[in-house]
Amino acid sequence: MTVPLDYEILRLAWWALLGLVLIGFAVMDGFDMGVAILLPVVARTDTERRVVINSIGPVWDGNQVWLILGGGAAFAAWPPLYATAFSAFYIPLLLVLAALILRPVGFDFRNKVEHRHWRTWWDWALFLGGFVPTLVFGVAMGNLLIGVPFHFTSELRAIYTGGFLFDLLQPFPLLCGLVSLAMLVMHGGTFLVLKTEGVIETRARRAVLLGAVALVGLFTFAGALVATIIDGHLVVSGLPGDGPSNPLLKKVTVDAGGWLANYVEYPWMLAAPLLGVFGPLVTALLTVMRRSGWAFVSSAAAVFGVVSTTGLALFPFILPSSTNPSHGLTVWDASSSPLTLFIMLIATVVVLPIVASYTVFVYRVLRGKVTAAHIESGGHMY
Repeated sequence: MTVPLDYEILRLAWWALLGLVLIGFAVMDGFDMGVAILLPVVARTDTERRVVINSIGPVWDGNQVWLILGGGAAFAAWPPLYATAFSAFYIPLLLVLAALILRPVGFDFRNKVEHRHWRTWWDWALFLGGFVPTLVFGVAMGNLLIGVPFHFTSELRAIYTGGFLFDLLQPFPLLCGLVSLAMLVMHGGTFLVLKTEGVIETRARRAVLLGAVALVGLFTFAGALVATIIDGHLVVSGLPGDGPSNPLLKKVTVDAGGWLANYVEYPWMLAAPLLGVFGPLVTALLTVMRRSGWAFVSSAAAVFGVVSTTGLALFPFILPSSTNPSHGLTVWDASSSPLTLFIMLIATVVVLPIVASYTVFVYRVLRGKVTAAHIESGGHMY
């Protein structure tokens, strides 16, 4: 079968689509993870906790589909990325899986027994279900920027040479984990301000302000390190856009501040980090002005800016190698065949608008605040 699109265009399209899916996950599932993180902070009584839980109860599982979609897209469009990343991040991904398992169990089991200790246990399970993935995903993004310790054999078999504690949990990735936590605390707080009232809303407003300030400081500090200390990878030869998917055919150099090369060559990309810096400030201002709807939109834009900043800096890399930089995986040498990418693209173009339209419909139906009176009258299931 003849594919009507160039291989280079298909690869670039799927890089953009995978980025869109990851941003969708950060925005959509990010706010309910942020709400779970804030559960012990903004809710003091059982009724208040039920209000918080019911604010995300009807939508959290749909939001989590973005993560499944991202994993499926990586598996089909970038098989070497999927295989290598799941080997390198095996223990962190198991931690994420264990934490994510706590979420449905926590939602479903919490109200099965009317006992304070029982419900407290599941409240903390829900907290961990939001905190652990948020931290781990931030640490993973930090590891992409410093490079993952792996290389390929001549048979293209990936060899991971790192460990969990001393290779993945380095200071800079942990800093990125804090960026992720601050970002989703802010984002989850804006959603709670939008969906709750009274003391919960007041506490959520404070969380938004604290999260926004922390995000600006941590994101700016991380950016300064990337610009001055963190080594960036630059492809110097052997990377044609329509060439074969073989990561051993290119030459890569490493240079401090190298991740800024794309921003120097394409200044319009600076919109992403600027959005990551000024978005939280606008969110905090709108929260103070009690414009909760626009504050949530601004928070989502800030999340978009933070996540896309990393993706644009890394391009064309999708999994850099610290062991042998020339073996790092890029958009151009780690993809599936043109036919596979084309068929997937057609399916995505048809299905994704339907999913997006249904998501908008669901949130429109579920608009409005969750109140304590409604909870106490038995109007909610959690």
